[in-house]
Amino acid sequence: MSSTLGSPQFTAAGAERAGGPGTLAGRTVSRVGFGAMQLRRLDRTAAVALLRTAADLGIDHVDTAQFYGAGSANEAIGAAFTARDDVLVASKVGAEPADGPIPLRLAQRPEQLRAAVEDNLRSLGWERIPLVNLRRASHGPGLRAEGDQVVDLDDQLAVLTELRDAGKIGALGLSSVGADELRRALPAGVACVQNAYSLVSREDEDLLRLCRAEGVAWVPYFPLGGAYPGIPKVVEEPAVLAAAGALGASPAQVGLAWLLHHAPNTLLIPGTADPDHLRANAAAGALVLDGATLAALDAVPSRSGDIERG
Repeated sequence: MSSTLGSPQFTAAGAERAGGPGTLAGRTVSRVGFGAMQLRRLDRTAAVALLRTAADLGIDHVDTAQFYGAGSANEAIGAAFTARDDVLVASKVGAEPADGPIPLRLAQRPEQLRAAVEDNLRSLGWERIPLVNLRRASHGPGLRAEGDQVVDLDDQLAVLTELRDAGKIGALGLSSVGADELRRALPAGVACVQNAYSLVSREDEDLLRLCRAEGVAWVPYFPLGGAYPGIPKVVEEPAVLAAAGALGASPAQVGLAWLLHHAPNTLLIPGTADPDHLRANAAAGALVLDGATLAALDAVPSRSGDIERG
């Protein structure tokens, strides 16, 4: 964070766990976690060092996927932590690496989900993944299922609950889903929902409320927007810039802090390959937003309807 921003208004609440404690898959974790996608930009030594820095900052929730760097992110996580460490690692299935402008393709069929879990286990070097999120393709920005990739949710849950019963998965989550899918999946046990959501893209507000009512953690991806054409950027919003200036924080920190203030079941997984950026993300969990600031941010209109599909 730039020294020109002055003295940020942080509390010590997140000193032990970044962002303070939250609940995920029946465990207490830091509300500010770490998204591992950008680890693919680093060599193994630098990636492991960044993960250890995250742990030193009080981050004990890491979100990954086998398709992040074709397994390289998982390999770094497995080198940085053991399955016995007090770090909850969540991975995703439902897609796989691909060449082209979009570096992944859907892998939704039950046999593909089973293979993806095994691939995750191999690259992590573990016998059990604490949490696995099923990335669907029916909601939010990004790919849509076609042909044999159109698979019934019940068929997908059947194979994943079988793997959970076998001890290879600790808990199940959902990603890129709507409220109807969450309701269908609740009897199987759902630990979290990961959907695109930010201050400026709040089309899933009803789904967030449903998660809160059902005790399901809300783990937004694209928490600062801007990842796809048509998604507005939180850091360019005038109300965010004004709050950042008043608080002596960065606009990104304000956007992340708003998410934590907005709903108590929210956990964050911002990603970076830069240690300074990592420290700023962790510090955002202790940023205080007073009532007037929250009211100004809450009044920012959601513009998620402009999102283009990737």
